[in-house]
Amino acid sequence: MKRTKKEHYKIAWLPGDGIGIEVLEAAKIVLDKVNLPAEYIHGDIGWDYWCKEGDAFPERTINLLKNVDAAMFGAITSKPVKAAEEELAPELKGKGLIYRSPIVRMRQLFDLYICLRPTKAYPGNPLNFRNDIDIVVYRENTEDLYSGVEFNTVPDELAETLSKLSKPFDKFKNLKSNDYAISCKINTRKGTEKIIRAAFEFAKANNRKKVTVVHKANVVRATDGIFLEIGKEIAKEYPNIILDDANIDAMTMWLLKNPYNYDVLVAPNLYGDIISDLCAQMVGGLGFGCSGNIGEDLAVFEPTHGSAPKYFGQYKVNPIATILAAKMMLDWLGEDERAAKIEKATAEVIKEGKVRTYDMGGDDKTLDIAKAIADKI
Repeated sequence: MKRTKKEHYKIAWLPGDGIGIEVLEAAKIVLDKVNLPAEYIHGDIGWDYWCKEGDAFPERTINLLKNVDAAMFGAITSKPVKAAEEELAPELKGKGLIYRSPIVRMRQLFDLYICLRPTKAYPGNPLNFRNDIDIVVYRENTEDLYSGVEFNTVPDELAETLSKLSKPFDKFKNLKSNDYAISCKINTRKGTEKIIRAAFEFAKANNRKKVTVVHKANVVRATDGIFLEIGKEIAKEYPNIILDDANIDAMTMWLLKNPYNYDVLVAPNLYGDIISDLCAQMVGGLGFGCSGNIGEDLAVFEPTHGSAPKYFGQYKVNPIATILAAKMMLDWLGEDERAAKIEKATAEVIKEGKVRTYDMGGDDKTLDIAKAIADKI
């Protein structure tokens, strides 16, 4: 999946909402220090564009992403359907516009099927659950309960079809169409094969010893059953890598009890989202949770935290997740030396403990962390 180094890059710069703007500003300080030969092109995305234009992911930004080498993404404010409708500009209300998360749309439109979330405990971090945790999560990024096939008001024809095809649906069939909602969990064989194979290939390339398939196949037999079944099939092609599997509920327990028992985790979309946040907390919280949305032709890198509107403008949040996401971007671009410099400098700042944001017990600001890391490069 790694790209070949180039003499010059085009990077889409997508700050988004709230603190996304601030943490990307911090990442830019560090990227500038490693002298990445890049043009950073701003892209419009986020809540303001939904309110003003009825589209949080405008077509112009989609076109931008078709012509760049990679992208850095900040954070997005998302709200429930009714709240989103209420905040539309008056001239857009009543036109049937439906808010969808732009990052979810981006993942699906560009087939960014890998959500890669490394979890690494850096020495000296007072927030580490245990030292030396090093777990990598491979989350399927385009299917499952995030597929977007949802019905807030269930159409009569859908209810009639489900009544004919599914006995368990009987208890719902007499409900009024607006008294319940349906979200479809869709796992395809192709999508499952791609993410599980990517996890095994990563393990093989990085001398990882075990891949754990996370599922709930004992209850969600159809969709999670496919995921587990394909995991077992693909594992046969990698005899030197141990295959493990665990139910999602048990996984949240065992990760806390025995984190050193795990190496690479691969999961459907929703479960991967859940366990990657748990893993992030074990190494300091979302201020350390970096993420890459990776496809065959494009990759978009981001922190896993949200836009945190209550902190916007205060420059108080931890930018390390975003700086490590920038490091991931450099890895993907084949800029190994520059990536290594960023990680080394980040590890040194964490270990020294002289500059810390509020989450780490300090009172330094977002850009103070970025400048301290840049000074180490």
